Amino acid sequence: MPRAPSQDGQESPRRTAERILEVTLELFNRFGEPNVSTTLISAELHISPGNLYYHYPAKDELINSLFDRYERGLGELLHAADDVRDVEDAWFFLHTLFERIWAYRFLYRDLNDLLSKNRRLETHFQQVLRNKTRAIKALLDGMSRSGALHIDSRETEATATSMVVVLTYWLSYEYVRDPRHALEPESAQHALLRGAQHVLQLLVPYLEPAQRAHLIALATAYTPASGT
Repeated sequence: MPRAPSQDGQESPRRTAERILEVTLELFNRFGEPNVSTTLISAELHISPGNLYYHYPAKDELINSLFDRYERGLGELLHAADDVRDVEDAWFFLHTLFERIWAYRFLYRDLNDLLSKNRRLETHFQQVLRNKTRAIKALLDGMSRSGALHIDSRETEATATSMVVVLTYWLSYEYVRDPRHALEPESAQHALLRGAQHVLQLLVPYLEPAQRAHLIALATAYTPASGT
């Protein structure tokens, strides 16, 4: 447990480190990691650059710490794919997955740049892709065994890969589509719904008719009135 603040009102080192990560994540998500300096982070926190350096001696350490949090949470979430049996389950699972991605969207907004500069992220993100692919294959297997979809085993690999590609690059597409607003908090709900819908659209050719109709009903129910 974090220590209570000292009598002079100062935070414990552990709480300061936690607050640094919280503010850094907010700034990275808002402006993009390349556009956020440690000086800006210090100013936003109202602490000295030396205090920031004490907790995180390099910007890469901030990035790696945030990625570690993302990776741990993602790993726990991906296990839920084993319980997906129908379109309703898949819709909920994918929306929850996109929520996790959205919470750390700076990783996906600046993915190629981050991977080119950070060897640790380069290797760990490859594992993230493998874990996502395993989870999507489990989703397809569960839906196939329940009769919700009918897919040839020879098509499973390609379909799972296509779904992972959309999962990984959907926010990049949203950003290119509307750079000024796409990754702002008020855009989250629509972006996540569109992402989940487009991933599931890849299953339409394989869905049992009632499941296909249910997917259309879900998409219609959650589509904004403006059609965006």
